[in-house]
Amino acid sequence: MTQKTGAQQASEQVQRQYYHNVVNHYTPKIPLVRNCVRAFLVGGTVCVIGQWVQGFFVHYFSFSPDEAGEPTVATLIAFASWLTGLGVYDTLAQWAGAGATVPVTGFANAIASAAMEHRKEGWVLGVGGHLFKVGGPVIVIGVVAAFLIGLVRVIVT
Repeated sequence: MTQKTGAQQASEQVQRQYYHNVVNHYTPKIPLVRNCVRAFLVGGTVCVIGQWVQGFFVHYFSFSPDEAGEPTVATLIAFASWLTGLGVYDTLAQWAGAGATVPVTGFANAIASAAMEHRKEGWVLGVGGHLFKVGGPVIVIGVVAAFLIGLVRVIVT
């Protein structure tokens, strides 16, 4: 292995600094505050809609608030899938970022998009196979996390 001379090290340092300056010049500035406000507004709107749907189930179907949770989530998933099919949810997610992708509606969008993209390959290998490429890891992580949390609870109590 050869040792670098002082001139070579200085030249490399200048090149690194030049590269760093070029990257900083051409990297677009991230509008952090604007993105946070958009995510807050859309994520908050999803939550408000979820509360309205839950209230609907409690008021009109005499569910308790706990019992209304599952049909509320199913309704939000169906609504987000429908908006994905219309091409609205993808546009909303582009505009809102995490506010549209973090709630359960974002997961519904990811699943519905995969189904729509691969429907020409058939129901089983196309839609079914690609749904599990997107949804499978999430389901596995959810099951493993639930198991570990249950195990901790059994050990602690």
